[in-house]
Formats: sequence, C-alpha cells, structure tokens
Amino acid sequence: MLDQQYKEIREMVASFTDKEVAPLAAQIDSEGKIPEALVAKLAENGFMGSYVPEEYGGAGMDYTSYSIIVEELSRGCASTGVLVSAHTSLATWPILEYGTEDQKKKYLPKLASGEWIGCFCLSEPGAGSDAGSLTTMAEDKGDHYVLNGVKNWITNGKEAKLAIVFAKTRKTDDHKGMSAFIVETDSEGFEVQKEEDKLGIKGSSTTQIVLENVKVPKENLLFKEEKGFRIALSTLDGGRIGIAAQAVGIAEAAFRYAKKYSIERVQFGKPLADLQAIQFMLADMSWKIDASRLLIEESSQLKDKKMFYSKTSAQAKLMASETAMWVAVKAIQVCGGNGYTKEYPLERHFRDAKITEIYEGTSEVQRIVIAANELKDLR
Repeated sequence: MLDQQYKEIREMVASFTDKEVAPLAAQIDSEGKIPEALVAKLAENGFMGSYVPEEYGGAGMDYTSYSIIVEELSRGCASTGVLVSAHTSLATWPILEYGTEDQKKKYLPKLASGEWIGCFCLSEPGAGSDAGSLTTMAEDKGDHYVLNGVKNWITNGKEAKLAIVFAKTRKTDDHKGMSAFIVETDSEGFEVQKEEDKLGIKGSSTTQIVLENVKVPKENLLFKEEKGFRIALSTLDGGRIGIAAQAVGIAEAAFRYAKKYSIERVQFGKPLADLQAIQFMLADMSWKIDASRLLIEESSQLKDKKMFYSKTSAQAKLMASETAMWVAVKAIQVCGGNGYTKEYPLERHFRDAKITEIYEGTSEVQRIVIAANELKDLR
C-alpha cells in the first residue's frame, strides 16, 4: 500500500476534481470540448508536468503520483484525464527519457507549464496494433528531414503544439528503419485534417494528421535514427499505466454512483442495497477496482525504481480497462431503466469506458505482451 505522501496527493487531486472537473463533465461530453480555463487550472496545479524535474519547470513528482492524478481526474471526467495522460506520458516522457539536453531545455518547460499541449503520432490508417507497418517516411536532406505521411487516432491532435512523430528513415517491411522526431505543429505542411466523432471521451480531440513535406531540423531527431520502435514501445509501456489509471477512475465514478443509488432507491419496500443480488454486484465492483489499482501502484513503483515493468503495466492496463467496462455495465444494471438514460451519468461512464480496452494497445495486445513475458525464459 502507498504511504502518506501519496494519500495526501490523492486527497489534493480529489478535492480539485470534485470542485473544478466533475461539475463540468456533462458539459464537456455534450459540447465535445474541454474549456481552456480548466486546462489552465490543470497547468497551474502542476498536473501537466507532474513528474518533470523542477529544473525543467515541472512539479518534480514521480510516476506513482502521476497515476494518482490521472485516476482522480478521470473519476471526474474521462476526457480531462486522457488529455493529461497523453500529454504527459506520450509526448513529454519520450523527450525526458531520450531527448538531448538542448531538447529538454527547449521543450520540457513549455510542456510542463501547459503552454504547449503534446501529442503522439504513431498510428496510421493501415498501422494500428501493427505499428511496424507504418508508411510515413522521413527523407534525410542534409541539415533537415522531410516527413510525408498520414497519422490516425491522434489524441490531443487538435490542441497540440508539439508532436512526437514516428517515420521510417529507411524503407522496410517491418519495424526496422523507424525513427522518432520532435515536430512543432505549426510547421508548414503539418495539417489536422479530420476530427473523429466518437462514442465516448467526446471532450478529448482525436484527429487525423497529414504530413506533407514537413521540414524537421536534424536536431529534432529523438535519440538516434532507426531507434524509433524502441522509443515507441517503451513509451507505450508507461502510457498503459496512465490509461489503466483512467480506467480505474471511470470505474470508481460508476461504482460510487451505483452505491449511492442502491441506498436511496426503494423497491419491494426496502433499499436496493438490502437485496443480495445488488450486494453481490457491488462487492464484485469493489474488489475488481481495488485489484486494478494495486496493479497500477505496482507498475508505477517499478517504473519509478527503473525496474522492469512491461509485463506489469500490460497486466494493469488489461485488468483496469476490462474492469471499467464491466463495472459500467453492472452500474447501469443496478440503476435499471434510469441508468440507461442521459439524465444519469452512467451512460457516459459506459461510453467512456470502452475506449480503454482499445487505445494504447488493445486487450488482445496486452495478452500478447503478458504471455510473451511469461514464456520468454522457457523457450
């Protein structure tokens, strides 16, 4: 179990969420946009650069603190939670981990302060789970690269001022030849062409991005040429912790509502909570959420200690995302017909939960990762 410092962080973020985030959740879902004023408050509280060192303008916390922040924000609004998660773990972390000192000094303060929002451009129309089959190319022109291609399903794509873009510097039929670049989105030829109309997390922008002869300075290559696949996989290992935290936040919100409803709703002359069928559903929600949270804590702490966490983060993401979907369904069942209406928040939690089983690695991909790690020493 986590010590007192993390309990205090949770209490702080929970208080912020209850006051500033949760009251806006229905509006954010309806309007499909997170208010700029809320984003500014997220930045003011250090949530946009939680584990960025203070020397680069961050809050100087750790990944465990970050996962708590994402969970509590997502409990109030899943769209807000994933804005912070994608910005922090997918756009900021690769620069922190693989960037040169000049890259860190130039970009991390802007990201940590929330002045710039970041995004992660890996997926393509023909390359989702099979990231190695991407076709975006980066041509070496001496003092710069020229990028051409199309990226799909880009979280924060509409707001982003910085993108971590993956492209091949050498044409191959697999992941070899893939490199990573820091791209400023106001670069000529970088165009947000389409915003997806999604089932859930409707306040989070999800876009298609077209790269047409985008010039990227040589100094914006991240790490080394042809090391992009390594960067992508390690970034996603950490990103899965954030999505697991988002999923637990959604599940916790649905669980709390179902508990409250079961106490207040009277049927057959007594509260629903007195019926064993309802109690069993609530009990299963409770242990599934707690078990998911423990896996998140374990993977976060392994990452903080720079220990191997790939398998554990996959386990956390798999269990938390499937728990979120299961809890959302059962919470609607507890509330019956009322839970199925837009007057109640459960249908939003249900819609928001589904994506956690898909992005940053589907449940099937997580099972592949877990199985590969379990079997690697036996082959």
